[in-house]
Amino acid sequence: MQRPKLFVIAGPTAVGKTDMTIRIAQQLGTEIISADSRQIFREMKIGTAAPTAEQLAAVPHHLVAHRSILDNYNAFEYEQEALVAVNDVTTRCNGIAILTGGSMMYIDALCNGIDEAPTISDEVRNAVMAEYETQGIEHMRERLRQLDAEYYAEADLQNPRRVLHAIEVCLQSGTTYSSFRSNAAKERPFDVVRIAINRPREVLFDRINRRAHMMIENGLVHEAQTLIEHRNLTALNTVGYKEIFSYLDGSVDLAEAERQIARNTRHYAKRQLQWFRLRNTYEWFDADDENAILDFINYNL
Repeated sequence: MQRPKLFVIAGPTAVGKTDMTIRIAQQLGTEIISADSRQIFREMKIGTAAPTAEQLAAVPHHLVAHRSILDNYNAFEYEQEALVAVNDVTTRCNGIAILTGGSMMYIDALCNGIDEAPTISDEVRNAVMAEYETQGIEHMRERLRQLDAEYYAEADLQNPRRVLHAIEVCLQSGTTYSSFRSNAAKERPFDVVRIAINRPREVLFDRINRRAHMMIENGLVHEAQTLIEHRNLTALNTVGYKEIFSYLDGSVDLAEAERQIARNTRHYAKRQLQWFRLRNTYEWFDADDENAILDFINYNL
């Protein structure tokens, strides 16, 4: 019996994944599973460019807006929920499911699996964040070296979020972060076919700039106002909200906040593209070449 197929349609933010995957899912008679670590949260709609009500009505989406920012949620929990979603969709939809998003860790969690790490308590998370804010990143890098020299030797030390998370796991578990990382891909009951879409650099960056403007036009400032009391939560430590919080603090004007959102989103898109290219497991397509993508999918069915 043929194994179910999970088609991953990945790519940088603002490249056009949502509309494309909806059209492809309609043609294949299947549903969409999100791999976006912020669209998970129901309170963050505008700043994450979450699918609209019309888009959600066009094709069922799974793992969108089903958690609160107040929940402790991590990639291991996502893996477990996404596996259930893949089984559900492929069982009902001719053995086919589509995964789309730009959160690299979530895509890896579903396709390859991750090792279970402890849920971080608010007490530990707040203590680590307070230490970072008062002592700085150099201090936290040294803290990581002392707690887990093995992971320190291979970690992306330029990424504060990774450094802080590893420290949180060490403190929460009483052991090293590296002890939770086997780096061995887990067996899956479905085949994975990976597709990445992109656009010419100037086109992608223009789309990012216009998206930043539209988010503010659509009410991002008001959305951020409703969330500002929770600004220290990990979920809100993300592009879009951080810059608007600075505006609400009076640190920058709204035009500068928009400029920073666009700039920081462009930087994030570059990191996404680098990550997908380094994996060397994706078949690349221009985002406008939908017919070629459908031909590729049909060939791999």
